[in-house]
Amino acid sequence: MAVIRYREIADNLRKRIQNGEWAPGERLPRHADLAREYGVSRNAMARAISVLEDEGRLWAVPRRGTVVRPAKRRVILRTNIVRRNTRHVVDGKPAAGGYSFPAAQGDELWIHHIEPTVTEEPLTDARLAHMLNVEVGATICCRRRVTGPPGEPPFQISTTWIHPRGVADAPLVKDPYGTGPGAWIDRLEEAGHGPIEWLERRRARMPDQQEAALLQIPVSLPVWEIVRIGYSAKDGNALEVTQVIIPSDRMEEVSRLERDESAKWPHPDHGPDGPPVAGRRRDDH
Repeated sequence: MAVIRYREIADNLRKRIQNGEWAPGERLPRHADLAREYGVSRNAMARAISVLEDEGRLWAVPRRGTVVRPAKRRVILRTNIVRRNTRHVVDGKPAAGGYSFPAAQGDELWIHHIEPTVTEEPLTDARLAHMLNVEVGATICCRRRVTGPPGEPPFQISTTWIHPRGVADAPLVKDPYGTGPGAWIDRLEEAGHGPIEWLERRRARMPDQQEAALLQIPVSLPVWEIVRIGYSAKDGNALEVTQVIIPSDRMEEVSRLERDESAKWPHPDHGPDGPPVAGRRRDDH
């Protein structure tokens, strides 16, 4: 009987969602309130909701609760091209500033989902500290952004750590707004570090509670972690490290494959180690 009841509740909740009682992105009432409404235990209510989670209709977002999953979450194709960012507006007119990195390609002006911050704080991530060539725990200038296209859940968390010598050369990088989105890179390059060259390291991992809450995703959804290291033209050393976190269901990576010299077509008759050992030559009979 209990099995039948929780499935009946799942069917009813599904209909209510389809009828628009809760729109995509909206939060359902608390489990306890729903259990009281349906006259069942919290365990039965949790089982009913888990059915809809398995169907991809709901997901549990840290600090928000159970949310109706958006029917469509735009996917962005990520390439390896960096362009000049022309999406700024200054005094009502289009303006260029900084760069548009692959995750933010296009002319769409992304919005901030939380107030952008610039702080001085310890860099406790040993991996990032090693990339920036600073001691673990060193106090570093940190710029944080949570951005995405308007009308959509946040697309990415971007956290930039700027080496102290960069801050000393270009103090404006500590201004959260005055430099414009991405234009803090302009200030570093103008201070003698340009042109900055970048190297990216990418990996998939599970998000922590804070990342999942900011991106409005469940902790069970993997994310892409993209770490971009900017190298100064002045001394060739790392000047900034930017960590970008993107939900895995919102990005596809596109790369053009290139042939190594050993894979050129047409293939040579003989490999680097001489003629083949097995098989017959074309003129063998």
